[in-house]
Amino acid sequence: MCGRATHTRKDLLLFKKVFKAFHYPEFRMLWLGACTSSIGTWMQKLAQSWLVYQLSDSKFMLGLDAFLGEIPIFLFSLIGGVIADRLDRRKLLLCSQFVQMACAFILASLFASGLVKVWHILCLSFTVGLAQAFGGPAYSAIVPSLVDKEDLPNAIALNSIQFNLARVIGPMLGGLALTQLGASWCFSLNGISFVAVIISLLLLKQNYLPKPTGIGIIDSMKEGINFIRNKEAMTSLVAMAFLTTFLGIPIIVFLPAIAKDVFHADSQTYTWLLSISGVGSVAGAITVASLGHVKQKGRLALMMLCMFGGFMMAFALSKYLALSFTMLFFAGAAMISVFTMVTSLVQLITPNEMRGRVMSAYNVAFRGGMPFGSFIVGALSTSIPLTTLLAVNGGLMLALGIYLLTIHRKVANL
Repeated sequence: MCGRATHTRKDLLLFKKVFKAFHYPEFRMLWLGACTSSIGTWMQKLAQSWLVYQLSDSKFMLGLDAFLGEIPIFLFSLIGGVIADRLDRRKLLLCSQFVQMACAFILASLFASGLVKVWHILCLSFTVGLAQAFGGPAYSAIVPSLVDKEDLPNAIALNSIQFNLARVIGPMLGGLALTQLGASWCFSLNGISFVAVIISLLLLKQNYLPKPTGIGIIDSMKEGINFIRNKEAMTSLVAMAFLTTFLGIPIIVFLPAIAKDVFHADSQTYTWLLSISGVGSVAGAITVASLGHVKQKGRLALMMLCMFGGFMMAFALSKYLALSFTMLFFAGAAMISVFTMVTSLVQLITPNEMRGRVMSAYNVAFRGGMPFGSFIVGALSTSIPLTTLLAVNGGLMLALGIYLLTIHRKVANL
């Protein structure tokens, strides 16, 4: 009995350690709202990707949709970061949510009326990306103000958990809604899901009110860029974020083509692939959250980067569905471990008054790699097998991790 009680206490302590940031009521409230909204977003992503590929039968269009959804973040996040350091971050984030909600309902109406075309989807993807370009830096800057500095890595890991938990639940619900009710329900439910995060933001007490700076927007942007250039290892972290998403995100974007062309399956198999990747990501995020404020975070992130590249190569070369599921699970776990630890390092290095600008520059790199990587893979897939391209990306990511571990060691020393 004593041994069982000791084991139970250890489990309870581990649970408290993993979810330590939930002790902060405002962070917990925002987390729940964001998780609900993310579930709706992934429901729409599943239906939208399948719809684009079904309407166009084109990997290029699939990549173009991903490109247009992410390229506004690359183009406008720096401006969004400056604004996040000048205006009420909560109000800025609310505006972003309302725009994304409207886009979801517009797409639902177009599909329900039978008028939807690929170009409609592409335009709405760009508009959603534009809203995220201004909302993303504001959200990244709000989170650190809700928890103590020592609990920030845990809060960032918990954010990764909610995003990837949604990436499991959303596709499962989206797949069910898509096959049983139709794509318009996926889009409508996504629109409704924004209500949760809007309510949580309205109830949130703003802990950071910007002070007048007396300098222009361009000069503010330069301050953020100079901070990154002059801070030890920050440039390497930003470059690593860009290359990781540039090489790694296509494994997610092109899952509809993998399901249809490699395994000759339907939307149900695509749902399973997307969900298993999400389950792996949740497992990776929980592992990082349990580590807390661990030392040598940079070296650990690079080891995970090497593993991500290796598992991506194995997934791309697999011809067996069960093996592909396994490799995708571990690739998802390694991917989110890299993202979470690198984001934690950037947040810990950055002071609060610079956070909006620095995180916007980081998001330009982090999110900027996604559209370019997806677009290039989609364009090349017309003449080179998709699986070959994904395997090459995995190999390059493995080589990048080894290089940063052994030669250019600025990140490894963090």
